[in-house]
Amino acid sequence: MNVIERAKRAYAPTSSPVLTGRAAELQLFSQTTARLRNATKSPDNFPQLVAALHENRRVWAHMAGEVAEDGNSLPKELRARLFYLYEFVAHHTRKVLRGEADVGPLVEINTAIMRGLKGSGAV
Repeated sequence: MNVIERAKRAYAPTSSPVLTGRAAELQLFSQTTARLRNATKSPDNFPQLVAALHENRRVWAHMAGEVAEDGNSLPKELRARLFYLYEFVAHHTRKVLRGEADVGPLVEINTAIMRGLKGSGAV
């Protein structure tokens, strides 16, 4: 390693920025939704689609676990609606994997969640 490389490492940031809960959720949904969109661009890339669907289902399963907790501070009705969306996502994902449905509704749901996390009507 030369002197320039050592200097770059010495002055490089040592940690990544800290995200708030809402910002972290937004970033996670944004990345997951982008992977879903990218996976559908190439119809012959089924492994990429499966990986994106699996990641999306894991995000939703985690959210379902969070909203099911008694200590969750979200309003009860909103928690119930989010849990219902998780159930829909799980069911629809199975249909996509069987070739019976399109990824579009999953992307639309994630986009709506991102709008809510941003607190605006546009993403």
